[in-house]
Amino acid sequence: MSSAAIGLFAGLLLALIAAVGGFAMFLLALVLGGGGVAVGLAVDGRLDVTGALTGRRRG
Repeated sequence: MSSAAIGLFAGLLLALIAAVGGFAMFLLALVLGGGGVAVGLAVDGRLDVTGALTGRRRG
């Protein structure tokens, strides 16, 4: 199982814990699931986050 899939399941598990119902909790589940996938892809090396983490350099 890839890190992206594990990240997706971890995000969805967090969403299930946080979800008590309603549309807002559905949106929270989508956000947490997407965050889990992003972390999993970054761990796999399929998503490059160095630009977002370092920001713009002046000089």
